[in-house]
Amino acid sequence: MRPKLLSLATAVPEYELRTEDVIVEATKIFGGRHEDFDRMMPVYANTGINMRHSICPYEWFHEEQGWQERSEAFVTGASHLFGVVSARALEQAGLSASQIDTIVMISSTGIATPTIEARVMSDLGFRDDVNRVPVFGLGCAGGIAGLALAARLAAAQPDTNVLVVVIELCSLTFRRDEMTKSNIIATALFGDGAAAAVLSTLGKNPHGEIEFMGEHTWPGTQDVMGWRMDNQGFSAIFSRSIPDLALRDLRPAADQFLRGHNLNLTHIGAYSFHPGGAKVIAAIETAFDLETGRLTNERRILANYGNMSAPTVLFVLNEGLKENFTGRRFVSALGPGFTAGFLTMLQ
Repeated sequence: MRPKLLSLATAVPEYELRTEDVIVEATKIFGGRHEDFDRMMPVYANTGINMRHSICPYEWFHEEQGWQERSEAFVTGASHLFGVVSARALEQAGLSASQIDTIVMISSTGIATPTIEARVMSDLGFRDDVNRVPVFGLGCAGGIAGLALAARLAAAQPDTNVLVVVIELCSLTFRRDEMTKSNIIATALFGDGAAAAVLSTLGKNPHGEIEFMGEHTWPGTQDVMGWRMDNQGFSAIFSRSIPDLALRDLRPAADQFLRGHNLNLTHIGAYSFHPGGAKVIAAIETAFDLETGRLTNERRILANYGNMSAPTVLFVLNEGLKENFTGRRFVSALGPGFTAGFLTMLQ
């Protein structure tokens, strides 16, 4: 029995970071302190992003923040977003919190023990015997990996309901003490957001069925994307080779995944990709022989929300599910490892 996607919901925090304002604030923080800042300023205007969201106001970023301050902000912000986005997903599915048997929690932008779902489950009405599956470290691929994991758990226990919650607070990784290209790209690109979905073999089928799932990790690519950790917190690691990897290597890996299920791209009628950045979107269109501009949902989500890491592809998928489409959809995201996550679903 294939697991059904009963609901998919999204949420963002209250503070809006418009690009024109971000440029002003970044100039206040970096200008005059780092001689390379003026040279790197065009990064902010070339991302294809108009606005992002943050759990903290601009004032927070002007102050020195260490592990303790970042961790406290993560627990507070993630706990709030968990309540908001899970309630939306449950309402869409027509279920109460007490009807959820397993919670999968995905995040890579903060560390909390007990994990977020454990901190909020009692107050939100989840049963005390609910199964908890917190997962850390998947980065931008976490949205697909989390959805796939939830689907496998739902299929393994056909009479259960599985809730997957994906929360990333990328803004908390901002480093005012670093004038590296990776840090500037991160401050120009990343935002905060959350997504949640309910999967089960029971109930109605509003969004379709999860069909096949898989991953591909390229050897020798651990330094392409990830976190460096020090006394202040996380520090972003980005390789300039990411668009080239998407252009050169993603399609062969996707073809291999599809062949393993006796499929190829002629069987795919719709796509939803993680929009890592404007260059990555263009590279994916070229790699998959899609006409330029085809990935409109990806560009729209990037423009309005930025790169939220793991939830972003679920924002894109949510837009795709609103369209009048019947057939097979291919969903994919790239993350640290360097790893591609793949998923097909029938609508």
